[in-house]
Amino acid sequence: MFKTTVNSTLIIAPIAAGLVCGVLDGLAAILITLAFGGSIPRMFQGIARAAIGPGAFEGGMKTVLLGASLHFAIAFGAAIVYFILSRFLPILLDQALLFGVIYGIAVHLFMQFVVIPLSSIGPRPFAPKSFFAVLMAHVIVVGPSIALTLRRFLK
Repeated sequence: MFKTTVNSTLIIAPIAAGLVCGVLDGLAAILITLAFGGSIPRMFQGIARAAIGPGAFEGGMKTVLLGASLHFAIAFGAAIVYFILSRFLPILLDQALLFGVIYGIAVHLFMQFVVIPLSSIGPRPFAPKSFFAVLMAHVIVVGPSIALTLRRFLK
């Protein structure tokens, strides 16, 4: 039998990056939601709506928890993508803050113009205030938290 070992850091790093991103982005989303006069449960139900449609707003705590779970699944997915890319492009870790900001922009654009339109939410009208508020959260929180956390574990 062949004996293989996996460096546990290669498993822990993307998990930690996804967790840090999910928590910080969740807090940013809560602040943005409250600033726009929304409610926190409805925000998470809005995320659940992407998977199950408008009925998410009538699902109570079940769909709030589904939305929170999906929020973290997206954060882990974004962290895993950056992790994989960083294995081929070490500059993503060497210049983590710069490329984290760029990655935050890329994640936001991908979510807004690919994921959401293809989800049960479907295409929606462009709303500049919320678009730029969420973009800033991705630039300040999402991309950098992933890149800097991965650099911390992998460098």
